Amino acid sequence: MINEGQLIKMLLIIENHEILGFLMFFSIYLIVFKKLKRRGGKILNKKTAEEFNMNINSQWADWKWQIKHSIKDIDTFEKLLGIKFETEERKKLEKVLDKFPLSITPYYLSLIDISDYKNDPIYKQSFPNPSELIIKEHEMSDPLAEDKDSPVPGLTHRYPDRVLLHISNVCSMYCRHCTRKRKVGDVDYIPKKEAVLKAIEYIKSQPRIRDVLLSGGDPLMLFDNQLDWILTELRKIDHVEVIRIGSRMPVVLPFRITDDLVNMLKKHHPIWLNTHFNHPQEITHSSKKALCKLANAGIPLGNQSVLLAGVNDCSIIIKKLVHLLVQNRVRPYYLYQCDLSEGLSHFRTPVGKGVEIMENLIGHTSGFAVPTYVIDTPGGGGKIPVMPNYLLSWSTNKVVLRNYEGVITTYREPDSYHEVYCKRECDTCNLQYNYDEEKTKAMGISKLLADYDEAISLVPSGNPRFLRRKDYK
Repeated sequence: MINEGQLIKMLLIIENHEILGFLMFFSIYLIVFKKLKRRGGKILNKKTAEEFNMNINSQWADWKWQIKHSIKDIDTFEKLLGIKFETEERKKLEKVLDKFPLSITPYYLSLIDISDYKNDPIYKQSFPNPSELIIKEHEMSDPLAEDKDSPVPGLTHRYPDRVLLHISNVCSMYCRHCTRKRKVGDVDYIPKKEAVLKAIEYIKSQPRIRDVLLSGGDPLMLFDNQLDWILTELRKIDHVEVIRIGSRMPVVLPFRITDDLVNMLKKHHPIWLNTHFNHPQEITHSSKKALCKLANAGIPLGNQSVLLAGVNDCSIIIKKLVHLLVQNRVRPYYLYQCDLSEGLSHFRTPVGKGVEIMENLIGHTSGFAVPTYVIDTPGGGGKIPVMPNYLLSWSTNKVVLRNYEGVITTYREPDSYHEVYCKRECDTCNLQYNYDEEKTKAMGISKLLADYDEAISLVPSGNPRFLRRKDYK
């Protein structure tokens, strides 16, 4: 026989503290005393307590319950965390919400350290900041020109052999640093079945497309049967070799990674999944469990972090993050420079900070734990890798290099290299390549390097000197 104090204590002592957090303490506390009141304050027996414990845990781990109880207003946020914003600050926060909505899952909210919440990385990523309303003249609503590179609604075709398919503009948690803030949260933008079919028809019509990335919003906001249908349709296309899913669910709502979901995804291999951890404090018992389910299902996992001022702009933090990721079978994929989306100036760091972090990773830890630092260039130029400079100089027979320790060394070039000039005449080439594939044309710098292409320069359109040449004729 146990009393109410012992019951609350028992409910709080579970596998990992983040399962309940501060939020669930309030919920459990209220439910306990309602039950006690109905029983006239009598002592509960052990069986009743165990049943009550199972009910609480099953609700907390139900992703649909989490979505239904997401925090979407400041009042609820204040009540659950036991904090109070000043009147002026609250007015500014309300203005932010008028433009950019708020949504935080109870799980993700429970990770906030209320003793220092203003500096907490979870708080900064999930709760509005008045700085979001400061729009710099160089900021854009669509900095990556995704809409301009959209041949049909909901699909972006920027790179030659891969496309991005938007299948949901809704997320379980709205990241304050989101590059697609122009779309996220707008229910009118959730693609209908007809729109998805139109995008799939476009993919069918483009044999060069071998890689489809499902994105959003968050694709895992769809129900299993909806996602299963999309994956089935894509798998009918012979030239689609790989399907990737971009989701932050393992971070903000790991309970979405259910056995049913994983078993469904396994039917459509090869499936890859990229997620989005930004800070070590996001890797919890529950997120580890979700990652384990995915990895055990044979789904390769990658992580795309964003470099955020005041959140993770520290080489020590990033190194700890990548170490935790690889421990959980997640390959650090990209470290993004924060985009030029509207209202993100307070999150952006100098590019030099990113290079500094890379300098503290390369050579200092395992190569497979080092992400590629990239700038996703404005105007749709794509991702450009930015790295410390290791090639110092070179001559006809030597290159001069430096390593992560600062040691400068040389590498001797071969004296008798027999050049291989590629004229795309594979039938007469001594190199073995027994694949019958479409030969694509080179572009960019690779075009200048190609032996089969006569181009000797790349000239920007509108170059005044070249325009003058037309007048000479």
